[in-house]
Amino acid sequence: MLYDEGMKKIVPSSAVLIPDEAECKFQGVIYDVYQWQQELFDGSKTTFEMLRRPDTVVVICIVDDKILVIKDEQPHSGMRLGFPGGRVDDEDQDILLAAKREVCEETGYMFDQWRLVNVFQPHTKIEWFVHIFVARGVVGTTDVQLDAGEKIIVDLLPFDEVRNQVFKKIGYLGDARTVFEKVDATAGLFELPEFTGKEIKR
Repeated sequence: MLYDEGMKKIVPSSAVLIPDEAECKFQGVIYDVYQWQQELFDGSKTTFEMLRRPDTVVVICIVDDKILVIKDEQPHSGMRLGFPGGRVDDEDQDILLAAKREVCEETGYMFDQWRLVNVFQPHTKIEWFVHIFVARGVVGTTDVQLDAGEKIIVDLLPFDEVRNQVFKKIGYLGDARTVFEKVDATAGLFELPEFTGKEIKR
């Protein structure tokens, strides 16, 4: 995926980004390979390389004081527990709309209150950011719209049970550990401050 126009988004201040002068050497289905000439401390130059892939969104959804968790089965990875979310598509106008779309597609729920509480870069050699949102205020439900490679079961669990599974890094739930470390009840999730970092366009 080449990022010609891009979208504005907030990333960590310490984010490692591919330089603007880097060239895309290989364009894959998910990952693109970029290379550039980097000057070293002794004045010589060598080729540096990074990958880039679409960002992903993770949403911690609050429904009647419970947390929405999904059992997500895919052909290559089996069944895993996680929060609703997925890849940011080219058609998404911004990160928040991608989060809303993924939640609606995977669970059928629609919410009217959203807060971005964390953004992290899983690997510094990959320009890829995971955006964690908290959503509450159910405004409706609709039929799920799953991809051909997805089987999803939706469940609502008590906060303490979810928090315990997050700390045990069950499935993909461990990605939200830094969020659940800061709260001890469902209400606290939406009291977390909005994530602040630096704005980039990609």
